[in-house]
Amino acid sequence: MEIKIVSTKENPLLKRKEVGFTITQDPKEKTPNRLDTKRAVANAVQVKESVVYIKCMETLTGTNITNGVANVYQSVEQAQIVEPNYIKKRNNPEKPKEEAQA
Repeated sequence: MEIKIVSTKENPLLKRKEVGFTITQDPKEKTPNRLDTKRAVANAVQVKESVVYIKCMETLTGTNITNGVANVYQSVEQAQIVEPNYIKKRNNPEKPKEEAQA
């Protein structure tokens, strides 16, 4: 899996960077999951994983290229204020308690 940062836009009002990225994986590999992508974006931007939230990812049909957008916040507290709950759940590595028991 190779990640390339395509665009970076500063958003001073929300205290974050909006990062566009492209992932190229080997043809035999499956689409990378959100947590692996979160780690890769954090390494590429050189920040902690806790301030990175993957907003969307889309694999182009018939290719091994995935495009996506991530929000990189200045602090964890700012991310908790701004990000919607469904994005927080998608980016959380822990399973909800109901799913873990089922």
